[in-house]
Amino acid sequence: MPQEFWANAVYSLIPTIVLGLVFWLILRSVIHADRRERAVAARIEAEERARIGLPPRS
Repeated sequence: MPQEFWANAVYSLIPTIVLGLVFWLILRSVIHADRRERAVAARIEAEERARIGLPPRS
């Protein structure tokens, strides 16, 4: 009886843990992509400001 209880407990927690990990990975990749996109946009803006002779943003 105790082995069945622990097996059922593990089998019922595995899908929750797996879905949580998938959600975490997706959210992490979205946040990292946003960070990279903002860095590229800032670099492009700095290049354009330098090209037209404006001072860099602080």
